[in-house]
Amino acid sequence: MRIAVIGGGPGGLYAAALLKRLDPAREVTVWERNAPDDTFGFGVVLSDETLGGIEHADPVVYAALQRDFVRWDDIDIVHRNARHTSGGHGFAALGRRRLLRILHDRCRSLGVELRFRTEAPDVQRLARTHDLVVAADGVHSTTREAFADVFRPRITGHRCRYVWLAADFAFDAFRFEIAETEHGVMQLHGYPYARPSSGHRPSTRPSGPRDQGASTVIVEMREEVWRAAGFDEMEESESIERCAKIFADALGGRPLKSNKSAWTTFRTVVNERWSHGNVVLLGDAAHTAHFSIGSGTKLAVEDALSLAASLREQPSIGEALTAYEAERRPVVASTQRAARASLEWFENLDLYLGQPPRRFAFNLLTRSRRVTHGNLRLRDARFTEAVEREFGCPPGTPPMFTPFRLRGLTLRNRVVVSPMDMYSAVDGVPGDFHLVHLGARALGGAGLVMTEMVCVSPEGRITPGCAGLWTGRQTEAWRRITDFVHTRAPGTAIGVQLGHSGRKGSTKPMWEGMDEPLDEGNWPLVAASPLPYKPGSQLPRELSRAQLTDIREQFASAAARAARAGFDLLELHCAHGYLLSGFLSPLTNLRTDAYGGSPEKRLRFPLEVFDAVRAVWPEERPVTVRISATDWADGGTTAEDAVAVARAFAAHGADAIDVSTGQVVADEKPEFGRSYQMPFADRIRHRAGVPVIAVGAISSWDDVNSLILAGRTDLCALARPHLYDPHWTLHAAAEQGYAGPGADWPAPYLAGSRPPQTGRTDAPKPRLTLGSRRPAPPPSVTAPRTRPPRP
Repeated sequence: MRIAVIGGGPGGLYAAALLKRLDPAREVTVWERNAPDDTFGFGVVLSDETLGGIEHADPVVYAALQRDFVRWDDIDIVHRNARHTSGGHGFAALGRRRLLRILHDRCRSLGVELRFRTEAPDVQRLARTHDLVVAADGVHSTTREAFADVFRPRITGHRCRYVWLAADFAFDAFRFEIAETEHGVMQLHGYPYARPSSGHRPSTRPSGPRDQGASTVIVEMREEVWRAAGFDEMEESESIERCAKIFADALGGRPLKSNKSAWTTFRTVVNERWSHGNVVLLGDAAHTAHFSIGSGTKLAVEDALSLAASLREQPSIGEALTAYEAERRPVVASTQRAARASLEWFENLDLYLGQPPRRFAFNLLTRSRRVTHGNLRLRDARFTEAVEREFGCPPGTPPMFTPFRLRGLTLRNRVVVSPMDMYSAVDGVPGDFHLVHLGARALGGAGLVMTEMVCVSPEGRITPGCAGLWTGRQTEAWRRITDFVHTRAPGTAIGVQLGHSGRKGSTKPMWEGMDEPLDEGNWPLVAASPLPYKPGSQLPRELSRAQLTDIREQFASAAARAARAGFDLLELHCAHGYLLSGFLSPLTNLRTDAYGGSPEKRLRFPLEVFDAVRAVWPEERPVTVRISATDWADGGTTAEDAVAVARAFAAHGADAIDVSTGQVVADEKPEFGRSYQMPFADRIRHRAGVPVIAVGAISSWDDVNSLILAGRTDLCALARPHLYDPHWTLHAAAEQGYAGPGADWPAPYLAGSRPPQTGRTDAPKPRLTLGSRRPAPPPSVTAPRTRPPRP
């Protein structure tokens, strides 16, 4: 087999070494256009997981790396003259040049041909003359561009400028330092990659031995800050001196040095496909992940391990490339989601500057959502407990079980059962199903249980099975449910969500065809503008001024009935493309009158409805508003628009904003992932200064603790987890060993407040093993007996 590797970075070199080691008969050639020591950046960080893979695949490379690695456990966060250290993290790093030399030596010892200062031949020619072409030619991959119609790359630029630099001493820890300058906020990311030759602990003071090791130093800031500070007009040397001066405390007054260090912006690379014929992408050519989670080299090395293993395991190159991509794609996608969360956290760093320093440090450490509250307690319990005390957690109380006050209502914990449409009412009347459904979740320990969207009129229903509040009979049925919650689940609040379907009405229940029109019995629809939700949907009529007044009064009447029904909180549904949401989005509101056009005019009718509801709702009871913070579609509501919408509702008296996203237009392209809507709630909380309820794939109590303690949200609303387990909150308390006022078990359920015992899964271990006797093989591989055993 003849193999061509384009690119002599760590990923390409390691792939070449593995492919040659697994089959010495292979002819493997690496083309690298630069000299052997030419490289971008200084240090490389690898995880224990990646090192474990290297150790199993190539002990020679692993041993060489071990001799040069700098290892440390601590992360230092310096913010407003306060330094907080979190331990137990476990890092390993070495110089990038040293890593390349180790891989060069390994490749040569195995017989790989290395061609430096040599441009690779045209990739199509290589594909004809070789059995396999590995394109490890980096973020600016010419191979990827040559087959762009097949790989279909999507490259996204970001808002920060950064530069790779180095310092001639080793930091004690992975250091994050924040500088608030007259031009804006800047940050330093620094970590050691070379030990001091004397073996003494490094110091940031300039005195001491000449060789004190080396550290990577990355300086990063928003583009507008970079320009305001004049970096766009500085020569390289002046720019480096300026960075050293800004972060003089971190550097102990030492200078910074450069290695082809130019300010650049990070680009996230995603490809729809990773292979074409016998050409395969690897490392940055296939994908990138922001440096703030240290995954670039890690991902490339793991790609090489997976590719080599797939070629060994599969009968053909085509099947091997398919297996390689199938194995790596979900891992890379997960890493890129974490990297995107980390990147955006640093892009929006100014949101968090006002946090207490220790809480700011916790927020930074958990920014990617890979490090969580529970995970951090295992790594550094002392640090985590200090953050909890600063937050106000009583001893032994997880953050999720601290109370939260909205107007005159105090919630005993931070868990909300999110509104979930049940489509099980008859003529808008909630029945036994609703009593059991909502009652079970109230008994399950959540601080607040929300109804499904309760419609304000028959024409405002989504489906014929939607619940309503337009008659006295419906009011009495809801009263039966709130009485049960208040009597049998004291301490649990129950809220009602009021809404009108708008152009998304007159459809089938979800399980019969979501958003599909009824086969018969349709009712006419109304909306901000006469636009169907999707092809095949019913065309709504544009609401007249008189109809707007009627609907506003329907909302007010429903709110008054909700108050009589005994609800503790009311939420106005202005999300998901329903009627009020349809006014807010520029994609669904094309009106030219006083209710359309500018953002202020699009807000006018939803605010009129809010004011009408607030006027009849009891003063001491809170009102929240659910919004879609983005339409996930070009030309739609943006994150900044959502902040303005939240501010407007808060100015009119909203007590909290329930921050959801999407479902406004049918051709949306959401970016799903764990707690994927969280950044929108976080931004609104800090920009608009209003309490928020976060929703969207928050599935674990560890997530809830992390988000609450980091200050990204005030409450967490969970839907599917409460369908899976009505007692999710009580079980979360039991699993954390918490028993307190934030999670009172109903008296009849007290016997279940401890996790039940499970069947034994481990077998007793033998007490004595005789070394002279070979142990018998396990039963699964014992040869079948042909005669009875001897006594």
